[in-house]
Amino acid sequence: MSVFAHLVERLADLLQPLFGASAAAAAIVLFTALVRLLVHPLSRAAARGQKARTALQPKIAELRKKHGKNPEKLQRAVLELHAEEKVSPLAGCLPGLLQVPAFFLLYHLFSSDTIGGRANELLGHRLFAAPLGERWVDALQGGLFGGAGLVYAGLFVVVAGVAAFSYRLSKRMTAASPALPAGGEQEQVAGLGAVAKVMPFMSFFTLVTVAVVPLAAALYVVTSTTWSVVERAVLYR
Repeated sequence: MSVFAHLVERLADLLQPLFGASAAAAAIVLFTALVRLLVHPLSRAAARGQKARTALQPKIAELRKKHGKNPEKLQRAVLELHAEEKVSPLAGCLPGLLQVPAFFLLYHLFSSDTIGGRANELLGHRLFAAPLGERWVDALQGGLFGGAGLVYAGLFVVVAGVAAFSYRLSKRMTAASPALPAGGEQEQVAGLGAVAKVMPFMSFFTLVTVAVVPLAAALYVVTSTTWSVVERAVLYR
């Protein structure tokens, strides 16, 4: 924690001439971008995997015709097909999972009063009028249209816009994919059907996250979500 706190402070010092009192917030955005750059190769691999899974649909349709009356055998055959083609049905989850530690690191860093036995100086940093260690409910104490409240209002507008774009993108990608008959591939891999139904709405859940976590962690979520949507639009075009 102390090493990471020092890293954020150093980044803030470097960015201070450009961003002034909001340099620590800019450092968090930069840190998020660095994390996403590190994860980007996995995102590209996930995009290739999605395209490969789409190409397998004709073979899966043949397996359904062959094993349609035996669900267990059909599921086993579908999984074997993925193994033969070296396509993982769950590969798309890896980029998101690998970002979880970075999010929780920021969350704890800006939720702790002390770091390494010393006062947490990062809590004194702000994004305009909003302290990076406070939450939306704290901002509301200054009024809905107070300085901190307006910062959160701006974040909510950004998240809503990104979520709406992500929803339309997901719908367009679903419509462009070959239609599967009921009980298709997604039902042969436990949980994928439910995930596919929820995915178009995931960006809207970011609104809830932004409202309940410290502002520093909210900045990470907003930046990462925006990156994800733009990345999907480019990789899946």
